Amino acid sequence: MQNNHINYIEFQASDLIAIKRFYQFSFNWSFTDYGPEYIAFSESGLDGGFFKSDSIVKNGALVILYHENLAQVQDKIIEAGGQISKDIFSFPGGRRFHFLDPAGNELAVWSNT
Repeated sequence: MQNNHINYIEFQASDLIAIKRFYQFSFNWSFTDYGPEYIAFSESGLDGGFFKSDSIVKNGALVILYHENLAQVQDKIIEAGGQISKDIFSFPGGRRFHFLDPAGNELAVWSNT
């Protein structure tokens, strides 16, 4: 671990079982349950967790994941119950899209191809 580097990230979710199923299916993340109100994830490139909350998700940080095949992962996200909030678009250096997970967290996936 290094000072001043992102080390962990947390999201909120009202249904921890559904959110765990979504990320396991879509991105093959691993999870560790810490009681009924918290699950930690790994195998994502950056460790983090989800805490149980019934609050509406607002203005969360945009976390950007990488995947070499945007169309493939976009299909998996939709199949797992996610919603595409911004379709695939190009930007200098690559392409990306944004999605909402079942709890309403917005994330993006990018590719340099």
